[in-house]
Amino acid sequence: MNTTIETIQLTPRPEVARSRSPKPPVGVLDLNLEELRAWCREHDEPEYRATQIWKGLYTDLRADVGEISTLPAALRTRVADDLPMPRIEPLRSWKADGGATHKVLFQLHDGKAVESVLMRYEDGRATVCVSSQAGCAMGCVFCATGLGGFDRNLSAGEILAQILYFARDLKREGRRLTNIVYMGMGEPLANPRAVWRSIENLHEPAGMHFSPRRITVSTVGIVPQILRFAEADLPVNLAISLHAPDDELRGAMMPVNHRWPIRELMDAAREYTERSGRRISFEYALIAGSNSSIEHARALADLLRGMLCHVNLIPLNKVPGSPLEPPSPEAVRAFQDTLLAAGIPCTVRLERGADILAACGQLRIEHAQSG
Repeated sequence: MNTTIETIQLTPRPEVARSRSPKPPVGVLDLNLEELRAWCREHDEPEYRATQIWKGLYTDLRADVGEISTLPAALRTRVADDLPMPRIEPLRSWKADGGATHKVLFQLHDGKAVESVLMRYEDGRATVCVSSQAGCAMGCVFCATGLGGFDRNLSAGEILAQILYFARDLKREGRRLTNIVYMGMGEPLANPRAVWRSIENLHEPAGMHFSPRRITVSTVGIVPQILRFAEADLPVNLAISLHAPDDELRGAMMPVNHRWPIRELMDAAREYTERSGRRISFEYALIAGSNSSIEHARALADLLRGMLCHVNLIPLNKVPGSPLEPPSPEAVRAFQDTLLAAGIPCTVRLERGADILAACGQLRIEHAQSG
């Protein structure tokens, strides 16, 4: 399929570019519905106003409280002043795959930048990949996000604002968001409170009522949080970035492995499946000359044998300035065939948006380098 690319340069509001506050103010998207009801009571407003606000933002997908016509003008102004919407502005926008892949570089209130991508599929699915941190501290050698360093955690409102931005786009097309993956910039389980609050708000029946079974959270393997995740009330999917079948190789690729080596990680993964009854996904980036041989595939099969799991094989997205390369299509196929022959379910992830640097962190680096 021929890839067409559309690059759009967007200009943020001047006051956004000047802001340098380290942490965003608590806004309306940071609150859950009960907290919003409490805010209404404290301000002598009937509780049903909270439901009107919630419906306006999460069901009608209004971009601002000022657009919710069911509210009195004075209340709209008060909410906007006391509980502002996140200041997250589209800075640059890229489209590829005939517009099916749409990535946006957002600028936050303090000038930091994060990326999100919407992927439309011919079968009607529409998946948004969202960031949970500005930058990342995990230091994985193959990941562009870590090359730019870590700035800060995002608030729940900033996470939700990315999702709602694309939900509004889809609504204009007569489509709906069907899946959400927390696989953008940052380590979601290093920002668990904001991530989980965003998931709870998405699931709230008075709003989007988004199914948790259509939400996937990815982690590099923070073992204590994986175990807490197993006890979560909502059946959200969990994906673990594995990328190597042994400690020596994984430790060289992912510093987190020195803190929680593979044995501890696999113990936590098995406990997760036993407690939750849910299948776990393992992400495995295939890198030429590193982790993509038949021997690596056999070792991976031995590691995962008997576990309720699925493996997503991801040929490496080339990162500018990095010597790492993806393996050949033949090597990818041989790796997959080896896992399948061993009884390990696996698929090769379809590459989307390679021409717009769609892997997380690449656009942020490109924008920083271009000035």
